[in-house]
Amino acid sequence: METYIVRVNGVEYEVEVEKVGGGKASSSAAAASQSQPAASKPAKAAAKKAAAAGEPVVCGTSGKVFKIVCHEGQEVKSGDTVIVLEAMKMEIPVVAPKDGTVSKIVVAEGENTSSGQTVAYIA
Repeated sequence: METYIVRVNGVEYEVEVEKVGGGKASSSAAAASQSQPAASKPAKAAAKKAAAAGEPVVCGTSGKVFKIVCHEGQEVKSGDTVIVLEAMKMEIPVVAPKDGTVSKIVVAEGENTSSGQTVAYIA
């Protein structure tokens, strides 16, 4: 069993990978039934991790992270700019959805983002 950390849309997941079988072919139904429980563990772990991090700050459009305005541990009010995106030569603020403390920033300056992507968390 090997443990890996995988990053998907800025969210890190810890996954364990186990090599199954010794080269023998198995039916797809058996493979699906064996892989189902393993797939739910990372999802549950990610949900717990996200809940512990707080409420997500989500960008409304795709673009490039132009500037990170806040730092982890900084207190913000609802509507305060957390990150500034650049899209089509415009600067677009990504704002805090609630009052709280920035618990985690999951993007870096210069990184490309997609619409709906979580860029930070506020606890």
